[in-house]
Amino acid sequence: MSQMRQRIRFLRTSDGVRLAWAEVGSGPILVKASNWITHLEFEWESPVWRHWIRFFSDHFRFVRYDERGCGMSDWNTEGLGIKRWVDDLEEVIDAAAPREPIALVGISQGAAVCIGYAVLHPERVSRMVLYGGYARGFYERGNPDTQREYRAILEAIRVGWGKENPAFRQLFTSRFIPGGTPEQLAWFNELCRKTMSAEMAATVLDVRGHTNVVNLLGSVRVPTLVIHARDDNVVSLSEGRLLASSIPNAQFVELPGKNHILLEDEPGWPRFQEAVLEFLGVARDSEVFASLSPREREILALVSEGLGNSEIGERLSISEKTVRNHISSVYDKLGVWTRAQAMVFARDHGFRG
Repeated sequence: MSQMRQRIRFLRTSDGVRLAWAEVGSGPILVKASNWITHLEFEWESPVWRHWIRFFSDHFRFVRYDERGCGMSDWNTEGLGIKRWVDDLEEVIDAAAPREPIALVGISQGAAVCIGYAVLHPERVSRMVLYGGYARGFYERGNPDTQREYRAILEAIRVGWGKENPAFRQLFTSRFIPGGTPEQLAWFNELCRKTMSAEMAATVLDVRGHTNVVNLLGSVRVPTLVIHARDDNVVSLSEGRLLASSIPNAQFVELPGKNHILLEDEPGWPRFQEAVLEFLGVARDSEVFASLSPREREILALVSEGLGNSEIGERLSISEKTVRNHISSVYDKLGVWTRAQAMVFARDHGFRG
C-alpha cells in the first residue's frame, strides 16, 4: 500500500477523550465503526487487515478510528457502552465533515454501533454494510455455555494479556482467525499487546457482552447489507441471520469460512468485495475481467457459449484437466462457485471475451 498515504488526526470528544482517526483514498465517503482491538498505524501493513484497507481505499474516501481505550486513542477511559460508542462514531463523522450522506461499515461489534447511529441519523446514512456482526452480546444470547466460555477468556486476559509469552493471547487470537498462517497469528498476538492494556481489554470485552440493540433493528430505515461467514468461530451465523431478518428489507450474503476476520486468500474474499461494491453502487466489472489472463478470457467466452470442458479442450487444443484448472481460477476471480453462476455473471456484466 506504499502508493497510498493515510492521514491520521486526533479529535477531543465531548467528554474529553482523545480519539485517533484516519482517512485514505478519495471518492464517496465510507466510515468504519471501530471494532475490537485496532491500531491505525500498526495495522496499515498488517497481514490481517491490509487487504481490507486497500479494498476500501481503492474505491472510497475511507475513514476509520481507534475506539476509546485502544490503539492510538486514549487508553485510560471510562463511560464505555453502546451509547458512548455511538456518540464517538458521530464525533468522528463530524470531524470528517462529509458533504453528503455517508456509507457505514460495521464489522463484528461495530455492527451494533452502526445500527445505533443509523437509527438516530437516517438522513445522514446512504447505505450500511454489516459483516460478522451481532445485535446482542454474549451475555444476551441466553446460552450458558457461551457465557462460561467468555468468562474464562476474560480471566485469561486479566492474567496473561501483557506477558511476553503469547500463550494467553493465543487463546484469543486463535478464535478470531483459526485458519490464519503463523505470520498472521503472530501479528495478531502482537497487536493485542500493542493496542490495549489487559484491564481495558477485559473491561471492553465484558461491556461488549452486555450489548443489546435488538429493539432497534425494526427501526432501521437505511438500506442494509448483512454478510456473515457460515462457520464464524466468534459470532455464530444465527446472529447474522437475526440482523438480516429483523432489519427491514436487508440483503443477506452467506460466505464460506470460519475466520471471524476474512483473510485475503479465502474463497469468500472475492465474493465479499463483489457484494459490497454492487450494494454500494460501485462498478467493478472492468477490474474483474481485467484480472483474467488471455487464456482465461477465452475459456470464459466458451463457457458462456455453453461448451463443456471436453469441447473447450478440443477447441483450444489443451487437456480437459487444464481446462478445469483454468475454470477454477476464473471462478475465484469472479467470486462465483458454479458454471451457471459464471455464465450469468459474464452475461449480466457485458463480458464479450
